[in-house]
Amino acid sequence: MRELSLNVMDIVQNSISAGADLITLSVRESRREDSLVISIRDNGRGMTEEQVRRVTDPFYTTRTTRKVGLGVPLFKMEAEMTGGGFSIESTPGKGTDVTARFVPSHVDMIPLGDINATVKLLITCNPRIDFVFIRTTDSGEFTLDTRELRQVLGEDVPLSDPEVVEWIDGFLREQTDALGETKAAAE
Repeated sequence: MRELSLNVMDIVQNSISAGADLITLSVRESRREDSLVISIRDNGRGMTEEQVRRVTDPFYTTRTTRKVGLGVPLFKMEAEMTGGGFSIESTPGKGTDVTARFVPSHVDMIPLGDINATVKLLITCNPRIDFVFIRTTDSGEFTLDTRELRQVLGEDVPLSDPEVVEWIDGFLREQTDALGETKAAAE
C-alpha cells in the first residue's frame, strides 16, 4: 500500500534536483478539524507559471532520465480523492511551495506512513542540505532544524555521522511520542 511519506520523499527529491539548499517540511494534523496538511517549501530555482500549470500532468517532467513524472500528480490526486485540495506556488529564482490538504476520515485516505523515518533518511542522505521539519497536532508542535544541529555540532561532524543519525532518530521518536501522550491525556 502507498504511503504519503513516500510521496513526500519524491516531492523533496524534486526540491533537491531544483538546487534547493533549504527545505521546510510541515506536517499539520488535526483530529478536531479532520485535516492533515503537508507542505514542502524550498529555496530552489522555482518554476515559471507555465511549468506550474503543467507539473500536475503525469506526462510532463523536466527529468531526462524518464518520460513521466508521477510524484506531484499522485500527491495531488491523493489529496483530492479525500475531498481535500492541492496547491503549488512558485517563483523563478526563489523556490516552490507545494501544499496538500487531506481529509483523514475519508474512505480513500491512505496512511501517512513513517514520516519520521522519511525525514531522517532525507537528512542523512543529503548532508549538505538544510531541512526544517515541523510536526503539529492538536496537542502541540515540535521542530527539527538542521541549521541548529550544525551550530551545535560544528563543521567537523556531518549529519550523516552514525551518532548524529541515532540522535535524530531518538529526537523524532521522543517528540512524536510526547505529542501522542499529550493527545491521549487530552482525550
